[in-house]
Amino acid sequence: MTSKSIDPLGACRAGIVCLSVVLATIGSAPVAQATAPAAAPEAAVQPGNVLRFDALTDSLIARLLLGDLVAASKFGTGRPIDDPQRERELLATVRSEATVLGIDADAAVAVFTDQISASKIVQRGLFARWTEHPDEAPTARPDLGQIRAELDKLTHAILAELKTTETLRHGDSRCRPELFLAKAVGAIEHRLDALHRQALRTAVATVCLPE
Repeated sequence: MTSKSIDPLGACRAGIVCLSVVLATIGSAPVAQATAPAAAPEAAVQPGNVLRFDALTDSLIARLLLGDLVAASKFGTGRPIDDPQRERELLATVRSEATVLGIDADAAVAVFTDQISASKIVQRGLFARWTEHPDEAPTARPDLGQIRAELDKLTHAILAELKTTETLRHGDSRCRPELFLAKAVGAIEHRLDALHRQALRTAVATVCLPE
């Protein structure tokens, strides 16, 4: 009888492999340019639990990747990366919608403040890369208005996932290890480079609240 091979990441999505397997996968992945943490979180990850943060981390990564398009729309135009008015409007919207959803508004604002910071990490990193290597700079300029429409959709999606994971994120000892694993799997699946992995670490910084 022929034995079937198991895809570690697929198995992780199904909740049937342990954290050490994913860490080993990170260590061997050719696209992993950032150093993996020296030690895995201490709390146990139960089978199936990693699925609880999949949708949230996927949405956060999608938002990071839109940062590439934001950077391309601004590079060479003199438009600043920082946009205080847009940032204030976003955070006001987040606070309002979080209140309607019945979730911790301050916590939601903190998460989206991190999203703003993470996007700036991507944009500044790409600006530096394109300035140093002009041949890698984008030749097309995306429509910033269309990009912002997609960002607005992701705002709603992220808020919905914050509501779904509200109980887990508030002082549950399982939050950090489960988020760590979902983040690691997402980074590999989306083939994030070192810049985007750095930004992702910022993006998830306040997802889990203190115990």
